[in-house]
Parts: sequence; C-alpha cells; structure tokens
Amino acid sequence: MDGIVQDITVGTKRGSDELLSACATNGPFIMSNSAPSGEYTNGNDSKKFKAENRTSGILPSRVIHIRKLPNDVTEAEVISLGLPFGKVTNLLMLKGKNQAFIEMNTEEAANTMVSYYSTVTPYLRSHPIYIQYSNHKELKTDSSPNQARAQAALQAVNAVQTANMAIAGGGVSDSAAGLAGQSPVLRIIVENLFYPVTLDVLHQIFSKFGTVLKIITFTKNNQFQALLQYADGSSAQHAKLALDGQNIYNACCTLRIDFSKLTSLNVKYNNDKSRDYTRPDLPSGDNQPTLDQTMAAAFGLSVPGVHGALAPLGMPSAAAAAAAAASRIGIPGFASAANAVLLVSNLNPERVTPQCLFILFGVYGDVQRVKILFNKKENALVQMFDCTQAQLAMSHLNGQRLHGKAMRVTMSKHQTVQLPREGQEDQGLTKDYSSSPLHRFKKPGSKNFQNIFPPSATLHLSNIPPSITEEDLKLLFSSTTGMVKAFKFFQKDRKMALIQMSSVEEAIQALIDLHNHDLGENHHLRVSFSKSTI
Repeated sequence: MDGIVQDITVGTKRGSDELLSACATNGPFIMSNSAPSGEYTNGNDSKKFKAENRTSGILPSRVIHIRKLPNDVTEAEVISLGLPFGKVTNLLMLKGKNQAFIEMNTEEAANTMVSYYSTVTPYLRSHPIYIQYSNHKELKTDSSPNQARAQAALQAVNAVQTANMAIAGGGVSDSAAGLAGQSPVLRIIVENLFYPVTLDVLHQIFSKFGTVLKIITFTKNNQFQALLQYADGSSAQHAKLALDGQNIYNACCTLRIDFSKLTSLNVKYNNDKSRDYTRPDLPSGDNQPTLDQTMAAAFGLSVPGVHGALAPLGMPSAAAAAAAAASRIGIPGFASAANAVLLVSNLNPERVTPQCLFILFGVYGDVQRVKILFNKKENALVQMFDCTQAQLAMSHLNGQRLHGKAMRVTMSKHQTVQLPREGQEDQGLTKDYSSSPLHRFKKPGSKNFQNIFPPSATLHLSNIPPSITEEDLKLLFSSTTGMVKAFKFFQKDRKMALIQMSSVEEAIQALIDLHNHDLGENHHLRVSFSKSTI
C-alpha cells in the first residue's frame, strides 16, 4: 500500500477503486468539525477516512487527493489548485465520484500545498473542496482518452505554472502569465469607507471565489485600496463579476473592482497591511505602520502608534469586522456577534425625546427601539436593526451637537432595549419603532442606501407637492429651526430641493422637526443630509 502503484489504469474502474481504497491522510482535513463525516466521502468510506486521519507516521506524498468537487469542474481548475506551489506533473479525474488526484513534482511542493489549505478552505465554482495526502507515492497512467485530455489540460495551463514558479523565485514572467488569459491580480477600491475594512475582511470575502495567495492594502488619493492575487485568472474574473459594486456593510464600504496590470504581487512583510499566504515565514516588518494607523489617516483621525488605538473611537475590531463582512456577503459559517444597541450620552434632558432620537438615528438605519434612562435622562439607548447600521450611526453622529450639547455615541453593553413591564412606571421614555412606516431602509434596493451622508448644513428635500413654492419652504424652515442661507429646486424635478441652514446643528434640528411634515395634498416631506452645497 505504501509502495508505488504499478497497475493504475486511468479511466478504468480498477484504477479509481484502487486509488480510493488505498488513500489515507497524514495531513489535516479541510472540513467543518460540525458536519457529519459522511458529507465528505462517497459510500461507506467515511469511517475509514475518519480513522485514518488519526493515524500517525505516514509520510507526505507527492500525490494529493481532492474531494467534493463540483459536477461541472474542469481539469484546468483542478490543476490550478497546485500551480502556486510548484509544477503539477500528473492528473487523474474521477468525475463520477467528484474526486481527483494530482501529482506534484516534489514532496516539498505537496507539503506546502497541504499545509496552506489546512488554514484556508479552497473553493472551485463557489463550492468548498477538501484536500489531503494520498498513500500513493506517484500516479502511473496510460494513454487512454481520459488521460490524454488531462495531459492536454496540463500543457494548456503550463504558462500559468511557469509564471507562478517565477513568482516564487522572486521574478515575474509577464508573457507566461499573459498567455494564461486574464490577470489573477485584482485592484480593489473601497468607496464610502464609513469604518475600516481590514485585510482579514477582504480575505474572508474573496476566498469564497478561489484561492487567495497575496493581499497588499494601502491608501492612495484618500481612498482605501488593495491589490489581491488569486491562484488563477478565472477565480479573479469570477470574483470581479460577483463582487464589483457590492456593499461590504449595509449602505457603505462599496467595492469597486478591476483587473490590475500586474501579473504578480511582491509581498515583503506579513502584517496588518500585507500578507503572503504561501509564505508564513515572512517577517512582520516592525517599522511598517499598522493598519489601524492607516485607517486613522483615512478617517482624518489622530491616533497614537498603538495597536488597536481605533477601538475607543468605536471602530469594529478586525474579528468583528471580518465576521460582519462575511455575513453580509453571504459566506457560510460566519455571523456577526457585534452589538446593535448604542449608548447616547450628554443629551439635553429637558428637550430630548424618543421621537427626536428615532428621526435622527433613522437617517443611518432602521431604529427598532429607543429608551431614555429614567434616572439619568441625559442618557439614552438606541437599538438599530443590525450592527452595521449601529456602526454607521455611531461613526456619523458621535460628537454632533443636538439641543446645544455635543452627543457622545458609543456601543452599549446591552444586547437589546427592554420594553417596560406591565404596570412599570416609564413616563413614555421607552418607545418601540419596529413597525414604524418611517423606516428609510426597509425596501431592498432602495435608493436611500446610496444616499447616506454625514450631517451637513445642507439638507435634501423630497416629496414636495407642486403647489409649494420656494418661499413656503424657506418660511417653514426659518420659523421652526433657524436661519435659511440658500435654497434651490432641482431643475429637472421640482419635487426635490436643497436648502442650506446657517450651521450643521440647525440642519440637524430642522431634519428632526420637519422630516415627515405634512405639506398637504397627501405629501409628507422627506428630509436627509446632502453632500452637495448651494
């Protein structure tokens, strides 16, 4: 069993059965511990695989056993799994069993490949697959039609193979990589960066579409950007088609993706800004700035050079951000445990009401409940629909002035806002808004998701009836909240207008007072913050 198999015939029942009966693992399974073992094998192999996984003393092999392949996988896609680690010298496809064997040119290459995939689950055509050593030391094949097709596939991807080996040696073979088709390197720009997108977040999201080899993050032209290298161009193309234009978090952190002119990335350090997942031996580069500092610069914040310095400002941790992003994009097995309840303090107890907080925080998400604390009325709890909306509201409203005082907005230790028990004295300080018709984001695909901006002195007005004039609106806003400095109807649509107040604080108050104001003719005014000026 441990020796060379002399009589494996490609494409025959004997060859495939012999390989399957002899294969064993001496490396880690890439599988979920929570799933039943039968999910990963065919027939009654599961108990044998599970038992063999506990065996020790089996040496690594150049032959790699790949399982749980999608039905429509191609030879080239299977070969691409081994290309980043060395030369693929042979291939056996067992499509009827959704399995395959590939042979690497050295045991070292095979060992690197199995070690890498023990920490990163590989995907083909959006399906997770499972990789382990085989007990066979090499594949013996013949000239059958099946093997001829496999050899043709090996030759067809030889250009990619050559390019990746050149990368591993520190060189770049543009011509070889170019022959393989589309560049495996993506250039990623994150727009509407309301809170940090970490290297781990990118890896979680993009690993769904193929094997991510390297990532470099940086800030250019005040934009957070990244270069990400896949093992093959087809994975890069799949990821671009699936993710371009998607939001990592609700209504923010929009991905803009294009193919890079580069065919490989040269990563010198493994740290918060760059990572080579095939080279765990790289130094961290102690003199390199951390991702926290880079993000601080992007947000215009002054943060001391201490890891995690953004945490007091309410930015999500890398782990929470990765989980929330994975959940948002739809990666199975991840869910955000971050809190959706905000603590709002330094309020004016004489003027604050649940309704005013509902309207203001509702600009950034669908507020579920508001509770002004009975014995500390300068404090309130605001429960958003989810943690991403809570982060969005916190990043925009912390420090803004309301009723003459600067609000402090932080994450609460509470997981939910409790409604008062029957008979409990509350004085109307706790309100449930979960069924409110004023939620801005309850409709999937609503344009409101694309029009979320920080508080500004200029407000966007919509749903204005034809009978309402400029003077009517200027009088309405000046009589209730402050001084109107400028006004402009939209040229093509007089149902919308911009109005500029004398300060951001006055604009905040105007939004609270006049959003949903009845203008007659069954028209209720819609008010939001604008990024434009008049």
